[in-house]
Amino acid sequence: MEQVIANGLYLGAQYALIALGLTLIFALMNVLNFAHGQMYVLGGFVTYTIYGQLKLPFVVALICSGVTLAIFGGLMEKFLFRPVVRRSKREESTMLLAAATAFFLDAVMLLLFGEKQRGVPKIISGVFVSDRVILPYDRILVGVIAILMIAAFMLFMQYSKPGRAMRALAQDRVAAQLMGVKVERYSMIGFALGAMLAGVVGGLLVSITGVNSGIGGPISIKAFLMVMIGGAGVVGGAIAGGFILGMMESVGLTVLREYGDITYLVIFALLMIFLSIRPHGLMGKPWG
Repeated sequence: MEQVIANGLYLGAQYALIALGLTLIFALMNVLNFAHGQMYVLGGFVTYTIYGQLKLPFVVALICSGVTLAIFGGLMEKFLFRPVVRRSKREESTMLLAAATAFFLDAVMLLLFGEKQRGVPKIISGVFVSDRVILPYDRILVGVIAILMIAAFMLFMQYSKPGRAMRALAQDRVAAQLMGVKVERYSMIGFALGAMLAGVVGGLLVSITGVNSGIGGPISIKAFLMVMIGGAGVVGGAIAGGFILGMMESVGLTVLREYGDITYLVIFALLMIFLSIRPHGLMGKPWG
């Protein structure tokens, strides 16, 4: 049981960090970013190129991954989503734009990196062994980094001026604008921050699971699962949803492995029942 809990916490920390970026973008702009998983993959490939190919330190590769995705996310918001949100009266327009962006990024990454699974050398070697828990040191390190980043993100949103402005936008966009919050500026900052989180997680996990150009879609589905569990647009809900999904996956892979690969069949069935009871998720209210 201790091993299952340890694996669940490790997975949950990664998943929560992925979901945070997606739910932040949704809270600020009411945009479902279907390309979030592709941003994760792009971050993994940036780290693979810098750390695995150019042999620069992993920290440098991780920083480059975050910065690259932040710039990409900011440009994406300014030149793609902002004009569509401003001109279109249909919410479906942003959804179609996000889906098109996801397909475009899939095609670009397939063209650049091919279909092969790409991996990099371990950040740190060795395995932690106790009577009841066995965990590689690199997984422990990645889990700790993810938890520290979640804590730093929450502190940033709670106490910094941009964080307070973005929280105000999430609560009431019109009221925030009337109070002098520069909506376009902080929407771009929020989109860039959400993309940066996805890129950093991709950079962290490329050293453990590797990366390939076809996993963007499944990662996006997991991110949407976490957001639905916690409540769309609720940052605390995204964290809770990430840890819940991580624990469910860990338990499912342990308990149900003798029945074949039905873990996600069970998870989806439970999610359907849960959403029929609580359609707005655990914390279904705007976060602020």
